[in-house]
Amino acid sequence: MPTINVGDQAPHFELASHSGKSLKLADYLGKQVVVLYFYPRDNTPGCTTQACSFRDAYEDFVKAGAVVI
Repeated sequence: MPTINVGDQAPHFELASHSGKSLKLADYLGKQVVVLYFYPRDNTPGCTTQACSFRDAYEDFVKAGAVVI
């Protein structure tokens, strides 16, 4: 997979959500602000800190009309 940098357009993708439903990035295109959450590596202090920050800010994203993927 190519590297994604800040400001790059995200590649189109489809994946199973936590509920098992299919989720496509294209379904949100032009309809809702999307926050894509990527993390550097599993089981590292930086990954955990970043994940907790997104968890803690989740309601702020939702109140602003965004969906977090």
